[in-house]
Formats: sequence, C-alpha cells, structure tokens
Amino acid sequence: MKIICIGRNYAKHIEELANERPAEPVVFMKPDSAVLLKKNPFIIPPFSQDIHYEVEVLVKINKIGKFIDQKFAHKYYEEIGLGIDFTARDLQQTLKEKGLPWEKAKAFDGSAVIGKYYNKKEFDLSALKFQLIKNGTVVQDGDSSHMLWKIDELIAYVSQFFTLKIGDVIFTGTPAGVGRVAANDTLLGTLEGREMFHIKIK
Repeated sequence: MKIICIGRNYAKHIEELANERPAEPVVFMKPDSAVLLKKNPFIIPPFSQDIHYEVEVLVKINKIGKFIDQKFAHKYYEEIGLGIDFTARDLQQTLKEKGLPWEKAKAFDGSAVIGKYYNKKEFDLSALKFQLIKNGTVVQDGDSSHMLWKIDELIAYVSQFFTLKIGDVIFTGTPAGVGRVAANDTLLGTLEGREMFHIKIK
C-alpha cells in the first residue's frame, strides 16, 4: 500500500499559504507507516511546534493500473473516504526554503488519518461536501467542485509516474482553513453529513 498525496489542489488554500499556483498537480508520498492506527490518538511529534491539520477526500484504488486514460479512470476505484494529512508546517517551511524534499514534514509516523469508506455511487463526486470540525467549530468547509484537478484527472496523471495497485490511497488535496492543533483538541471529519473519523490530539 502506498499513499499518494496531492498538494495545492484548491485555489483558496494556495492563497492562504501564499504558494504559487501550479501548472500541474503537486505530488508527494507517504509510507504505510504514516497511517494513524484506528482508535489511536494523534500524538504531536517532538520535532515540530506547528502541526497543521489538512482534511482531504480520499480515493481507494481497487485494481492495478498504469498510464490510465482519464475516460477509464472511474473504473479504478469504487470507494471514497475522508482523512487528514498532518503537516509539520514549521519544518516544511524550513525544508522549502532550502529547496529540500518535504518528507520529514509530511510523511512522519501517524501523519495520515484514514477514516471510513463508502461506495462512490452514494455520492455526487463532482460536488462532495466535507468538513473538519475542531473542538465543535467548523474550521474547514470543502467542496470537491472547487478542485483544480478532479478525481479522475488525478488518477490519470498519477498513473503516468506510479503504477497504481489495489489498496493504494490518493489524498486529493485540502481546501482553505488549515490550522494548528494542540494537545486535547478533538477533530471530527464529515462527508455529506456522515461522520468519517473522530480523533483526539495528545
């Protein structure tokens, strides 16, 4: 299993971090050790003082594919979900300034929350509504219609570089509203009103 993440896929999130709008999807990876085990809290790592949440729609790949044509991309997944890409923002900024890779800031143990999955047929994928609720307050309010690159476009693009295998997960990017977590925070993710995950920060 590999976790393929898409950065800068929502215009307002690009603006809030003052990043350059990319001409093609920004892709990075997380190892399987990044997955936060079910029912476990997220423990703030000692190497960062500025861990940010980033809620994202997830796509679980269900068949092997390489160089997938966009018109056939829908055949490579049946389930969608919701998760969090935790980011050590302070570390990421330092790495970016030095022109170095992001992995230490993005791919550390426990940095990938993977919630429940549901059959994609239950949703309108072109306008998925999702939220992240921190301590009872909505902090991220997303809509997949605002993606710069839609799910099928991402699958086609990513498959040019990496063979997609059964069980691989694509994190499709985060909307605006990212922010810092602190000990004792609670994070609740919803997709079309359904609770997808609920975690505690320690």
